Amino acid sequence: MAEMSAPPLAHDAMQGVQTNIVAPAPVPGAPIPIPGMVPPAVAAAPQPPPQDEFVSETLYIQNLNEKIKIPVLKASLRGLFKAYGEVLDVVAHSNLRMRGQAFVSFASADVAKKALKEVRGFPLYSKPMQISFARTRSDAVVKKLDAEHFEEHKQRRLEHKKATRYTNPIKRKYRQKRLAAEMDGATAAPAAKRPNVQMPDEYLPPNKILFLQNLPETVSKDQLMALFSQYPNLYEVRLIPTKKDIAFVEFLDEASATVAKEALHNYKLDGENKIKITFARK
Repeated sequence: MAEMSAPPLAHDAMQGVQTNIVAPAPVPGAPIPIPGMVPPAVAAAPQPPPQDEFVSETLYIQNLNEKIKIPVLKASLRGLFKAYGEVLDVVAHSNLRMRGQAFVSFASADVAKKALKEVRGFPLYSKPMQISFARTRSDAVVKKLDAEHFEEHKQRRLEHKKATRYTNPIKRKYRQKRLAAEMDGATAAPAAKRPNVQMPDEYLPPNKILFLQNLPETVSKDQLMALFSQYPNLYEVRLIPTKKDIAFVEFLDEASATVAKEALHNYKLDGENKIKITFARK
């Protein structure tokens, strides 16, 4: 909350206010002020020098949707970030340590800084991305910008990975959990069967067919073909004669369908109503 200063008293308001205030007696040992002499300025406490913000060519991304297949996730990240500059590499794995995380490398730290500023918090597959700068250079960046030291960089990385293989807290926790499960496996009770609940459209796993809803009833197949043909590998557009506000759009692969979905979801086809795009149920 901002500090607020008291308003100055008006002339009339000064009536009744005590004006014969006596200065306090000097404190023993304190310096006595001399008329005309300017008191010495109090030395300000030294301030630490400002630290420059750490930036690098590689972004570290967390809070990614773990249900998305790795090839589709990498294609989506590449399609999202290539608008800011050349994407050298996208690294993502499905193992326990890297689940829900990825690294995106650019050819320039300035490009990475701009992408971080504008994309941080973007809800990719309904989860807002948490983005920061990676603390070390990626293989792709070193190979591009410092090729003569690439083998040395790679060797250091492999040695660090080997040294931390058994000290990583996440791996240690997973190992302990697995050993405990093996020890109790013979006496463990069978898990209760989960009820069969239908997954909402927004969380369906990616595939190459998109399901369009909330379309204008006047929409034509040619309009949808023109809209989705902006994206590569379009295969077919299918309208439903008995229900004109929905349609199916099929691509040749999941990655192409994913890019089109992310780009056109909530697009106002008629200028008013937003079309809803999800992956089709199999």
